[in-house]
Amino acid sequence: MMDIKLILSDIDGTILNDDNVVDSGLKQTVAKLRQKDIPFVLASARSPEGMLPIAKELDVLDNPIACYNGALVVKDLDKQDFTTILSHELEIKEVRQIIEIVHQKFPNVSINLYSGADWYVEKQDKWVEIESKITKLQPIVTDINHLIDVHQVPVHKLLLVSEPEEIADVLQYLRNADMTDSSFYLSKPNYLEITNSHVSKEKALRELARTYDLSLDKTMTLGDNFNDVPMLKLAGLGVAMQNAPVEVKKCAKVITESNNQNGVSKAIEKYVLE
Repeated sequence: MMDIKLILSDIDGTILNDDNVVDSGLKQTVAKLRQKDIPFVLASARSPEGMLPIAKELDVLDNPIACYNGALVVKDLDKQDFTTILSHELEIKEVRQIIEIVHQKFPNVSINLYSGADWYVEKQDKWVEIESKITKLQPIVTDINHLIDVHQVPVHKLLLVSEPEEIADVLQYLRNADMTDSSFYLSKPNYLEITNSHVSKEKALRELARTYDLSLDKTMTLGDNFNDVPMLKLAGLGVAMQNAPVEVKKCAKVITESNNQNGVSKAIEKYVLE
């Protein structure tokens, strides 16, 4: 048992099992946390719309929700005009540069642009169809260059998707392209996420701890992948899923059961509620 006052949890591979179903014990566990005034905050690379059904299911819509790994932190997500707590956007100059590189060097890569709650793509390819099936959302098909140059939408995240081997090449190329305001990381072997360099779940945790006036040793984080490592290291109690890569598990203080065995609710019950 630790004196935990704030919990930040990843979604995919963490509270969702391999069939994209929420940990069956978590709703009851979150209700117990609410009775103790312990916020349960969702943090994911997903968009606000992609997180909405999960936040509804768990009844955490009145808690902050960290979208795009913290590039956009919102509240009251079920309302048409949700409250924006924090917004960190990509530099448009670097967005243009990334899109140009992909078009010229990697034309088979699927480009996904996220602005606020909106998801934009250049075409409906197989990768877009897979993402639609996972998130149960449909993107807006448009000319992305026109979108940023004429409509000047804020860009919270770019997602580049292709086969793992090609995405590894894209990642290496972009990291060598001297774009200091952008951060590149893999959320899956074939998913390259790009956000502002000031964005991470670690920074989201720091900002949320300040919001709640808490020291970091009173926070708990749960995750399963490499982009979760900084927040696992930073929290008072960093919990890795059993299904996480070995390198990720080494960075956590404890390891819970897998995402297919309700690892999140079991860890909260064991370390926070018992």
